[in-house]
Amino acid sequence: MRAKLAALSLFVFIGAGICSAQTAPPQASYSTVYCSGFVSDQRVPDATRLVSGKETNVKILFGRGDFVTINRGQDKGVRVGDLYSVVRPESDGLQMVNWFKWQIKLLKAMGTHYLDAGQLRVTNVQAKTAIAEVTLSCDYMLRGDIVLPFQERPEPTFKDPSAFDLFAPISGKPVAMIVESKDYQQSAGQGNTVYVNLGTQRGVKVGDYFRIFRYEGTLADMAPQTKEYQDRLYGFGRSPERYNWNDLPREVLGEGIVINVSRNSSTVYLTYSAADIYVGDYIEIE
Repeated sequence: MRAKLAALSLFVFIGAGICSAQTAPPQASYSTVYCSGFVSDQRVPDATRLVSGKETNVKILFGRGDFVTINRGQDKGVRVGDLYSVVRPESDGLQMVNWFKWQIKLLKAMGTHYLDAGQLRVTNVQAKTAIAEVTLSCDYMLRGDIVLPFQERPEPTFKDPSAFDLFAPISGKPVAMIVESKDYQQSAGQGNTVYVNLGTQRGVKVGDYFRIFRYEGTLADMAPQTKEYQDRLYGFGRSPERYNWNDLPREVLGEGIVINVSRNSSTVYLTYSAADIYVGDYIEIE
């Protein structure tokens, strides 16, 4: 009897291990996809706006559970139950300061950064206005925010981060740069969202993976560095000969998945980072 129980226990243990090994890779969370923001060089329709809300005599910001008013009603075909997304154009207050040499120029080419503020569901419709409940808060909402008909976004499946190759060879596919981060920080890591200057014009689609890397010894693509720091720094040790950035192996820093894409840019969620990642670091399609 004991032998049978032992055999049964071993079978259950092995079976559990097999099930665990076959578990699908994790997927992006709802907020990761719908709160990521985007950069676009195409004009976002802005006729529909958030214009007021409940308790506006004391409130200037709105969030989940609040009721807000939009400037469209029965006259524009709005119905109870309609879903909307709320976005807002934003820019870094220090945008005129380059973190790396080409940052301002690349940002202008990519377009306008739009913040995802959240989502609304219409609960009451008037002749020329409608009242909607905030059902998702990514950020605070303000009067004047742009209200767009809700559109579903694909939710890509992540790869297993344990398969990350720290010494991955050059893919030979298009290369671009991390130009900005979601929260305007100059450094990022796993779990952060960044924007790169590569989009549908170069064949990028949601679910594509980007490898992030850095050339050693360059002085223009990230925060200012000391000249020749890669092989001789202040006299404390030096190589027998001078090395340029293209003489040294690149440093592979991490990878990320495309969760939103427009013509000239992609929104990338960083799924793995082996070191700090900076705006100005390079990316390539894997």
